[in-house]
This record gives sequence, structure tokens and C-alpha cells, in this order.
Amino acid sequence: MTSNVRPDTMVRITTPELAKAFIEEQVAAVRAQVGDKKVLLALSGGVDSSVVAALLIRAIGKQLVCVHVNHGLMRKGESEQVIDVFGKNLDANLIYIDATDRFLDLLAGVTDPERKRKIIGGEFIKVFAEEASKLEGISFLAQGTIYPDILESDGVKAHHNVGGLPEDLNFELVEPVKLLFKDEVRVVGETLGLPHSMVYRQPFPGPGLGVRCLGAITRDRLHALREADAILREEFDKNGLAGKVWQYFIAVPDMKSTGVRDGKRYEGWPAIIRAVNTTDAMTATIEEVPYSLLHHITDRITHEVSGINRVLMDLTPKPVGTIEWE
Repeated sequence: MTSNVRPDTMVRITTPELAKAFIEEQVAAVRAQVGDKKVLLALSGGVDSSVVAALLIRAIGKQLVCVHVNHGLMRKGESEQVIDVFGKNLDANLIYIDATDRFLDLLAGVTDPERKRKIIGGEFIKVFAEEASKLEGISFLAQGTIYPDILESDGVKAHHNVGGLPEDLNFELVEPVKLLFKDEVRVVGETLGLPHSMVYRQPFPGPGLGVRCLGAITRDRLHALREADAILREEFDKNGLAGKVWQYFIAVPDMKSTGVRDGKRYEGWPAIIRAVNTTDAMTATIEEVPYSLLHHITDRITHEVSGINRVLMDLTPKPVGTIEWE
């Protein structure tokens, strides 16, 4: 498949059998394209890049070099999952870069959401380019481009690794899933043996928790956000909402209110729950979470997460509110 236009006759991949046929076809195509050369991939841990990584490992093994950049704004356990799945289970040629301090130092005191995005995207490009410059024999660049990217952004997957790819990386592209829709990519991913939790990972903005730690990011509030978000995800999973709600997360604003803990007054941040359903992300409705579950989540977050003293629920549909706060 070399064209950027999906043929009308192309069968939708809805079953493991169809996925196996697609995988065999792409393994052969990748081997023919790449030969004995090396391929570089920015592995975010998201659905698309993970499926591409697993597919290319099947096709060319150690010729694929995966680079995972932890910018310190990942959800709890996500970088660890990338290391476990690809570094240990799939024996990938994986380079892990913990750039947390580098990113958070640059973001210190920055309150404007767009400036935060530009800093995160720009620094990602720098880190990735620096790592690529250390490698020898790289001739190809793999991307997790999928068909909606081609339809919506002229084939440029700018959001895939936060800020696009370095312009001076003059590599030939390898894009094995570029004619697939997201649901098809998931079927392929599970057929390749990737964990269900990775294949059905929720949509996650490129800047990560950077746009959910509202206002200027501080390390203590970012930590509180990550822990509160992990509790929300755990409880939604245990109570059957993980597969029902399109997107759910916590946002923590840069403001405090008075609370009481251990008989003493103290100031803490609010944790804001956002749970929405949508089909196209252009409009969104609010998931009606049972009050009993909300009470349980509130109890856990306020007792288990240092710095959080209130839990709020965002009931605003889109429009008028956007899905993300920033």
C-alpha cells in the first residue's frame, strides 16, 4: 500500500483473521522497502506507535530502533509499561530517555497553555533529534500515521510525537498502518499480542498531563494530579466504565482552598473529574457517573493523595466547553 488514498474495495479489518492477513501483507511490504537498513521510531506508548512498533519488530526485529522519551508528563505507569512490553517482552531495540527534569525546568512558571504546548513540542523535537544524531545507519523513519491523519492534516501526523518530526531528518517514511482507521489498528494490535490496556489506551494529548496540570506546572501538583488520575482510572476500570466512557481524566488547577485534615486547617488543590462521550470529538456529552462511585472516588483521592482536599465534577458538554481544559 503506497498510495495515501484508501481503496473503496479495501475490506475493513474487524476480525483476527483479517488482521493476520494484513500483518502478513505489511511484514512483506516492510521487508521489501527496508531491506537490511535500520528504521527509527518515536515510540510514545500510544496506540498507533505501539502497534507500528510491534508490527515492525515482527518484520525486521532489531533493525528497528525505538526511542521512548519520558517528558515527565506521562500518566502513572505508562513509561514503565513501554519498557516492560517492548524492552522485556518483545526484546525490542529500545532506547529510553528520561528527560523529566529537562522539560519541567523549561516549563517552570509558564502559565499560557499554547506556550506550554510549544515548549513541550519543541523540546521533544530537540531530544529526539539529539538521540537520532547519535545513531548510525538509520535510513528510514517509522510513523504511526493512520487514515484519519491523512484525511484531516494532509498526511502529516503532527500530533503523534507532540510537535512533529525534526525537519532535518531526511529519512524515507515507513507507515504500515496509514490506511487504517483507529478501530482497525486496535484489532491489529491485539492480534500482534499487545496488552489490551495498551491497545485500548484512551486518547491522550501530546503534551500529556501538561495541559491537565492547569496554569504553571509545579512538581508537587503534577505528582498529585498523576496519583489522583490513577485512582480515577482504577475505579472506572473496576466498575465497568473504562470501556463505556470515551475519555475520562483529572485536571488540577493552580488554586487552593481551605480544608481540614487531622483536626487542622490546611490548604489544598481541587481535583476536577472530566468524563465525556463522543463519536467525532466535535461534540461531547457528559457520562452520568453513579453518585455512590463518585463518593468512593472522592474518599480515595482526598485520603490517599497528598495536597488534594476537594473533588469536583465537570458537567459541561461540548459545546460550550472543550474536552480538555487547556
